[in-house]
Amino acid sequence: MRSDQVQQRRHGIAVVDKAPGWTSHDVVAKARGILGNKKVGHSGTLDPDATGVLLLGVGRATRLLRFLTALPKAYTCEIVLGVETSTLDASGEVVATYDMGAVTPGDVTAAAQSLTGDIIQVPPMVSAVRVGGRRLHQLARQGKEVERTPRPVTVYEFSVTPIAESSGVYRAEVVCSSGTYVRSLAADLGRALGGGAHLRRLRRTRVGSFTETEARPLEDLLVLPPAEAVRDYPSVRVSEDVAAAVRHGKVLNRSDLGLPEVGDGPWAVLGDGPAEIELLAIYEPFRASTVKPTVVLVG
Repeated sequence: MRSDQVQQRRHGIAVVDKAPGWTSHDVVAKARGILGNKKVGHSGTLDPDATGVLLLGVGRATRLLRFLTALPKAYTCEIVLGVETSTLDASGEVVATYDMGAVTPGDVTAAAQSLTGDIIQVPPMVSAVRVGGRRLHQLARQGKEVERTPRPVTVYEFSVTPIAESSGVYRAEVVCSSGTYVRSLAADLGRALGGGAHLRRLRRTRVGSFTETEARPLEDLLVLPPAEAVRDYPSVRVSEDVAAAVRHGKVLNRSDLGLPEVGDGPWAVLGDGPAEIELLAIYEPFRASTVKPTVVLVG
């Protein structure tokens, strides 16, 4: 990485194209070393075998990660019919096989459609969800399986295309809400077809408006200004008088920020920095017609 990139910003976000074989924690640790900044975090775990868009928060912008985590996501992958694995993906051991030679592309499309919309998912045992204070993947490594609470998620798009009609392998494109497990979606597809399936070659192509086209390899890390972190949320730009109140974390009337009388937010409040538009704070509804800051970036 060029020295001017390393020194460019102490606070902001980075859009990383994660390589296979790296955990999300590995990426964070490496980024801390590259940037010389211990305050780095990520907005949503990608499996070690998966590739694609991973958003990092740097410095004060780590406080914005929850807003990035909440954004919808898009993925591509391959789904292999007829084979179930212990991890629901290609990294696990085969636990069951099925003869699904009679399944047609039309059957697969119909099954995918049945898994589109608002659905209920059970988190896989290899996920990072906590049950009884322990992460599920930690229990899974000990050979334990525990009951998990089903969770509502939304699958906005689930399209499937056969890679080779005789192979039982399908390319899939998924657009879904935060918290959706694509490996579980693949397994559910197999069950819906009367057999089983697992996922391979998972790639996250988009998080909100952050796409793979702007994602960079870790060795070419680029830190964007904090305002970019909330570009998918409504924003307001305020005068210096109002900005002074925002910097002090004051509760304000909606009208002070030029906000509508209805709406849940959050709203990004912007001001004029010395060199660029500056993200001052994130405001959310409070009482009656007032709003309060849930994150203040400058003060």
